[in-house]
Amino acid sequence: MITTLPPFRSSIALPLLLASMACVSPGNSQVQSSPAQTPAKAAATAAAVPLPGRSTRSQVPAALETRLFDLWRTFPGKTGIAVRRIDGDWSLSHRGDQYFPQQSVSKLWVALTLLDKVDQGKVSLDDEIRIGPEDLTLFHQPMAARVKRDGEIVETVRSLLDQAITRSDNSANDALLRHAGGPDAVRDFIARNNLGQIRFGPGERLLQSQIAGIEWRQYMSEGRAFQAERSKQSYEARRKALYAYLKDPIDGASPDSITNALAKLARGELLSEESTRLILNVMSRTRSGPKRLKGGVPTGWQFAHKTGTGQVLPPISTGYNDIGIMTAPDGTRYAVVVMLADTTAPIPERMTLMQNVSRAVANTHRP
Repeated sequence: MITTLPPFRSSIALPLLLASMACVSPGNSQVQSSPAQTPAKAAATAAAVPLPGRSTRSQVPAALETRLFDLWRTFPGKTGIAVRRIDGDWSLSHRGDQYFPQQSVSKLWVALTLLDKVDQGKVSLDDEIRIGPEDLTLFHQPMAARVKRDGEIVETVRSLLDQAITRSDNSANDALLRHAGGPDAVRDFIARNNLGQIRFGPGERLLQSQIAGIEWRQYMSEGRAFQAERSKQSYEARRKALYAYLKDPIDGASPDSITNALAKLARGELLSEESTRLILNVMSRTRSGPKRLKGGVPTGWQFAHKTGTGQVLPPISTGYNDIGIMTAPDGTRYAVVVMLADTTAPIPERMTLMQNVSRAVANTHRP
């Protein structure tokens, strides 16, 4: 039990908390007019809504802007919020242009890269992939129990895609990553489609071991071996490694870029119609994070999403995220992103923040 304030809290959490509650600098949050507006109209719009926020706007609901700003400025830690009306011409964000750790949110880019190869005829959803003990990763990997029991398993690409997104299985995702051509293939997909500030890391094993400040060894995939090895590190060594990751996340992405990517996906600009329909269906069945953004989505709305959760070094939790596409009963779609780079808030408070964001989007929706 920690009875004194650890040095990590004073060096990271407190400054970020103060920054999130202080006056916003241009680098954190800006107001921008829509490119289509005349200078006079842009000036009038900006003057009419003085709250800080990076926006392209002609019809941003004022109530939504006020609500999201209040949620953002009062939440402890480095918080990013972005909303884009996909079937419209506005977006709104706070810290929307800064890099946040993605963690398992990045599984979406692996899935899109693979489906792009399916569309090109280079990969089939029926391709079979063998997974043995040497292919296992760490943390959440439900398939590991079957591998341990049977020695090896064979899964189709379609099945692995479902497990990687709906259950956030790390080993399923790494198998898809290998089949897609590795990290460079994902980075190429991101670049070719102009998705902006979205980085892709080296894969689950190397990413998580780097965050923990240790060198990966395959035996760490067994049980809680990784956690045991990590616990051998001094608190200061772990703090230093985690601080370096938070300062410049190798898997970082900006909320604005993610809402833009989700909008492109929803509009069918990234994949074929069949593959777009497939991935959105899979995302709609995501099991993780039922009380994150999904918890605030009203009955009658549809929601397709992907969560992400990073490592914890008390009292700091990192990379607590949820991104998704909300669809109103009338068919209007919104890309919604909430990313917590680091926070000292307990899990129920993080969930409440996310629910309040998605609820605000629904409450201010107008056809």
